[in-house]
Amino acid sequence: MSNLNTFRNEAKQSLLSWLDKYLPAAPEMAFDIIVLLWIATFALMLHIFLHRFVHPLLARIAQKSSPQWQRALLANSFFRRCSYVLQGVIVQSQASLWLADDSPSLLRLIDVISDQWILVFSLLAFFSMLDSVQSVALRRVGHQQFPWRGLLQTIKLIASVLVGLLAISSLMGQSPLYLLSGLGALSAVLLLVFKDPIMGLVAGIQLSANKMLAVGDWLEMPKYGADGDVIDIALTTVKVRNWDKTITTIPTYALISDSFKNWQGMTESGGRQIKRSVLLETSSIKFMDDDLFAHLKDAELLGSYLENKKQEIEQANQSHKANMTVGLNGRRLTNVGTLRGYLVSYLKAHPNIHQQMTLMVRQLEPTSNGLPIQIYAFTNTTDWTEYEGIQSDIFDHIFAVLPEFGLRAHEAPTGFDIRSLVNPVL
Repeated sequence: MSNLNTFRNEAKQSLLSWLDKYLPAAPEMAFDIIVLLWIATFALMLHIFLHRFVHPLLARIAQKSSPQWQRALLANSFFRRCSYVLQGVIVQSQASLWLADDSPSLLRLIDVISDQWILVFSLLAFFSMLDSVQSVALRRVGHQQFPWRGLLQTIKLIASVLVGLLAISSLMGQSPLYLLSGLGALSAVLLLVFKDPIMGLVAGIQLSANKMLAVGDWLEMPKYGADGDVIDIALTTVKVRNWDKTITTIPTYALISDSFKNWQGMTESGGRQIKRSVLLETSSIKFMDDDLFAHLKDAELLGSYLENKKQEIEQANQSHKANMTVGLNGRRLTNVGTLRGYLVSYLKAHPNIHQQMTLMVRQLEPTSNGLPIQIYAFTNTTDWTEYEGIQSDIFDHIFAVLPEFGLRAHEAPTGFDIRSLVNPVL
């Protein structure tokens, strides 16, 4: 260091002697201008060297390297921002070397400007490092459930506040502790200002710890008009891409305070529920006669069912010695019961119905709109398009086979029906 100071003093004295000879009016000012030009020239040369030679070299090394973090740092401009920090440090060092003794005001100005430059690009380099951590973590299995984005945004917010305090203290020429000592009185205001980020951070941790929600889940939240895939979980908001391709933004803390439905369990189970009813006209329900029995016994899905039910009913009636000449006595097959048996066999033989999940055809409470026969089963796919196709095919078949059982689907009278009563269509 002493050798450097000796070199600086000798160079400065030589330059001042030369300036005093040719510019005797203002040799000190001319010296300052020359120093500023030298600092600017050196900074420009350093900038060209770093951005034309060093950065391309680092890019080639990162592209050929196997670790993901090197490519992530390059993609998030970490090295470029670090080079700006280095340039600021070099400028400040050059100014301290040449202007330390004779130009304190100019040195102070350069120090303040370079300090702000170094702080800003140091903060941006830190942001690039956090973004790289996030991108690498989200590519690894098991890390997707953790709210990296919300946590890293919180760290960015804290770092921004601290760097802001350092920047203000540099401009004021005061210690950062001087500013921090006054934050106690502003704590209530800061809590109010950062209320949403704090609540969002807490909500994000709870969502992750309890495995309530993750990016890619199907979220349904009618209160906010959200029904679609979660595409982003940030510090204060959760973004949902709805099925109509619109984007709904939900406050993160609302997912803790309000209820929502996460369809991820359905997706992971491998089956999606069918729970739909057919309304039968009750006046079409009747006991099966011999003709209808003979017509249906040859059906592939009904033959064994009808034979077993027939034997079961005959044995029950014989054991009770029921007088079958009266329609009210004994047990008898009905067309609606046979329909339920057929639908159970049909669903068990269906290639797109999940056979390891609940499967039943049940009768619900009759209403003025008829008797509901509900299909309760699960498809063996969770894809929405395939699911709707399977469900539609099943109910197409159900409506088509109703006449085979002597049953009719319930329909409310339409205007055409009323007009037909007044003016019969021939």
